[in-house]
Amino acid sequence: MRAEQSDQYWMEQALGLAAKARALDEVPVGAVVVLDNEIIGRGWNQPISSHDPSAHAEIMALRDAGQKVGNYRLINSTLYVTIEPCAMCAGALVHARVARVVYGAKEPKSGVAESNLQFFSQGFLNHQLELEGGVCEEACSDMIRAFFRQRRLSKKAQV
Repeated sequence: MRAEQSDQYWMEQALGLAAKARALDEVPVGAVVVLDNEIIGRGWNQPISSHDPSAHAEIMALRDAGQKVGNYRLINSTLYVTIEPCAMCAGALVHARVARVVYGAKEPKSGVAESNLQFFSQGFLNHQLELEGGVCEEACSDMIRAFFRQRRLSKKAQV
């Protein structure tokens, strides 16, 4: 399997988890942690339903992976997430020692991988990871756009 096919496959798995978030009326973001060609962690946005501001898809996937491997360090793993990570999630990815982060859509407001800050290339970090964006970008963007379009329409209908 070529790397691009592999990345697309894993991102499609993350998109499936984003659909779970959407079904819970959460912002549709999904994430998987992959190690040795196997998913070891799954997560989707749950801050509203869990009453936990840290329950972003990436954090939930990291927690799941840590429990599965019995370690908070996820050496040599790759995290696939449907949208560019925020500052909180970027910090957790560094602390977990994830080797690679692959994301789908850019997040111009709060994404810190490329849109703002370029967090992962900061010299003060004690761990460097590989970053790749734009995998299944259109599908990831479409899901987020459709969610917020529907949310705006619902709010207009309530007025």
